[in-house]
Amino acid sequence: LRHSGSGNTGATNVLRTAGAGLGVATLLGDGLKAALPTWIAWALSGQIEVASGVALAAVLGHCFPVTAGFRGGKGVACALGALLVLAPSAAGVAALAFALLVGFSRIVSIGSLAGAAVALLATIGLGYPTAVIGSTAAMSTVIWLRHHANLRRLVAGTEPHLSAPKG
Repeated sequence: LRHSGSGNTGATNVLRTAGAGLGVATLLGDGLKAALPTWIAWALSGQIEVASGVALAAVLGHCFPVTAGFRGGKGVACALGALLVLAPSAAGVAALAFALLVGFSRIVSIGSLAGAAVALLATIGLGYPTAVIGSTAAMSTVIWLRHHANLRRLVAGTEPHLSAPKG
């Protein structure tokens, strides 16, 4: 994957280069990578603050993995997995924003960036605890920073559109 498509290991590049089945598997795997430890932390500690910290740590570990020279993913699916545990209603609103914008624009990065912003606004608007809002703010910021090249291509009008997946 590092040598195909965008060179990213995320679900969008897997979808484009290896097909829908592996793209969905990557999406689910990246989401579970944060959802499972977040859920375990909350279950064992009973504290949303601990779970929120674990969620952020999972996303940071996904985006900056030591074993891959700190060259990881952009954190979208991973953050969604964490948010599904911490703030399921906000995750639903963010996923809806993502789906609508990708459906309209056919550009995944637009949906990802909008979803990250909407996730933060939804946690605030729906009255989630401060720890959840703080970790969502941090995760959203990381997602926006990880999309710096996409933002440049969006401004230049060269960001790729989503095409029909292989297989």
